[in-house]
Amino acid sequence: MIEFIQTIVALIVTLSILVTFHEFGHYYVARLCGVHVLRFSLGFGKPLFIWRSRPPGTSRSSSRDTVDGPASVKSTSEASLGGTEFVVAAIPLGGYVKMLDEREGTVPADQLHLAFNKKTVWQRIAIVAAGPLANFLLAILAYWLLFAAGVTGLAPILGDIEPESPAGKAGLRAGQEIVAVDGNPTPTWTHVNQWLLSHLGDTGSIQVTTIESTDTEKTREHHIDIANWLADADMPSPARDLGLVLRYPSVPAVVGGLVDEGRAKAAGLAVGDKIIVANGDPVADWNRLVKLIQSSPEEPIRLQVLRPGNAADQPDISLTLDLIPESRDRDGKAVGFIGVSVAPFPTQMLREISWPVYSAWIPALEKTWQVTVFTFESIGKMIVGAVSPRHLSGPITIARLANDTAEAGLESFIGFIALLSISLGVLNLLPIPILDGGHLLYYLVELVSGKPVPESVQAWGLQIGLFLIVSLMILAFYNDLIRL
Repeated sequence: MIEFIQTIVALIVTLSILVTFHEFGHYYVARLCGVHVLRFSLGFGKPLFIWRSRPPGTSRSSSRDTVDGPASVKSTSEASLGGTEFVVAAIPLGGYVKMLDEREGTVPADQLHLAFNKKTVWQRIAIVAAGPLANFLLAILAYWLLFAAGVTGLAPILGDIEPESPAGKAGLRAGQEIVAVDGNPTPTWTHVNQWLLSHLGDTGSIQVTTIESTDTEKTREHHIDIANWLADADMPSPARDLGLVLRYPSVPAVVGGLVDEGRAKAAGLAVGDKIIVANGDPVADWNRLVKLIQSSPEEPIRLQVLRPGNAADQPDISLTLDLIPESRDRDGKAVGFIGVSVAPFPTQMLREISWPVYSAWIPALEKTWQVTVFTFESIGKMIVGAVSPRHLSGPITIARLANDTAEAGLESFIGFIALLSISLGVLNLLPIPILDGGHLLYYLVELVSGKPVPESVQAWGLQIGLFLIVSLMILAFYNDLIRL
């Protein structure tokens, strides 16, 4: 129950951050363009909290005071409308900015200059585009924080490679370090997976550049052939599918973390426990333990554990614990899972990458661009059928990921916010009526033709857009339920 509440809270916090930035983009540029904003709502449905700002042109001491001078007429007309109403509503799954607009009600003649529909087409484009742009700016800010603080990852040094795997056939072998994929640098294992993911659904080859651990000067090129690669995979794991295995040092089987409702914690395991025997066989290291657990879904395992004493002068306590790994699906195969993580990795396996605060915005901008391009390409592949629509995720998956990344630490959560913010920005730029991109399409047509798109066409477009969005939401929710 506690984990469920944490998941809901993580979802609300995540969506609130994304929606606030998105809607504030619309609000801020609307105000710059002289549009009166009636309401700024975070969420939908019944208002829980309402706060109204002071009407423009009024002083702090009295709402009846107006600004003297040439701007007084404009300020007085806007002041008569009242300030903007800021609302926190009951359903935290979105938000909106409501502006003064003749299409939504009668606007007095002295207030027409404040209406959205009376602004120039370029001003309307700026106001509509400001929402998605605010999401991209949020992603840049998030990545800037991460890169300025320093990003830690595993060194992409290969472990044992199966000779018959795609990687083995391409000549990759243990001890090599992957320094680039398709010419893109890969300082950490995360970077390797990032560039491999860009090939989902592709046919052709992936170029992998390596160096020998004993000779860091000489590089070698490998070409891994792919065909409709992972097009139907629900949860693709690109490195594993190619046979790329990360080299792990011999790490003792010491518990570093536990999932609250996992079977390891339920069986009595605690952080700091060292597992020395499993089903009567010695556990040499963490890798040996993981292999046993993954190969034993819903099968009993008896563990012999050494638990550190409570004080320096107390000996370790020997315990015998029984557990049954939970069965989880991985690419159609059942694997065991107990909800336990390893103690911190040895420092020689880690790479820390950081930039000065004043220049960290450069890699932040590059990262945002890369993820944006990848997102657009993935949507294109999904439309043409090169990638399975099962990749779409809805609120359940987002909630689970938000909770997992929040539990993993601030760095992981900030990275997740950046990824989700880019996805929201890209989604809203799609040329679908009802989304920002649909409105931008109408305004571009107006720029070219010199006259607005007819109301009847916009009405039909609204129905089509609503149907598409609802269909996507149903599909995403269905995918969430299947993953559960």
